Amino acid sequence: MTLPERNTLFKGEIGIAFLILIGVGIAACSIMPVYPAVLAAIARRSSGMFQSLGAYFLEPNPYVPFVSMLCAMLYGCITMVIIYRYFEKTYSPEILYIALFVLSFALEGSRIMVPLKLKYELPGVYLIMASRVLLFGRYLGILSLFVASVCAAGLEVQKQHIMIGIIIFSTLMITRGVPIDGLSWDSSFCMISGYPAMFRILEGGMALITVVSFFISAYSRGAKEYIFIGIGSLLVMAGRNMLLGADTWISPFPGLGILCIGTWVICTYLHRVYLWL
Repeated sequence: MTLPERNTLFKGEIGIAFLILIGVGIAACSIMPVYPAVLAAIARRSSGMFQSLGAYFLEPNPYVPFVSMLCAMLYGCITMVIIYRYFEKTYSPEILYIALFVLSFALEGSRIMVPLKLKYELPGVYLIMASRVLLFGRYLGILSLFVASVCAAGLEVQKQHIMIGIIIFSTLMITRGVPIDGLSWDSSFCMISGYPAMFRILEGGMALITVVSFFISAYSRGAKEYIFIGIGSLLVMAGRNMLLGADTWISPFPGLGILCIGTWVICTYLHRVYLWL
């Protein structure tokens, strides 16, 4: 993929992210009073490594999921603009997949379908569709960051269009096969889906491989910057986990801060690797 083609793709991703943000913002204006009722009907607390620690001490708040969703979408929009401006004239194979990871946060807006369902008494099929969009975004982000690390470690991909197609197709297959309960949701306003333990193990394993792959890149390519990129990817995954699963005020803002710091580390040191190419 040439530099102009990649930049055009970045512009398209920025447009998609902002359109979703505007749509969710318009929909949110009429449903804020519904959030307490949504929380009262939850089937369980949201899952996550950090979320499990806070669940013992704090009760869920109905407005935290909305704030975490909004923070995730703003992060996606603003970071996409920064990536475009920062790498506009710098070629980096990895940044294409990192941008897909960032774009995936825009799809967190699909969580607004839960309060919309209660407000307008929508059929359950809309919740299932929104949940598949949400799962698609989350697995797209994980796979994209994983592919970025594998590319850094030495995977030669001459046609990045094909790799993007493989990522999207794989994510669609995973999302399509996950059973979803169209009548139940957790305290972060995510629909209850099947095989949660298996997917948590899968996500943890891919996160670990991603970090290790960047460390291997530092050795194999003789570029110490990849050590910091690996640390940044670890921060990104930790912040993502805290932000997306938040249902108390203790999680979303620290999670967003860690996510932003990790993203800054990744982009800064990745830019240094390719600055003189």
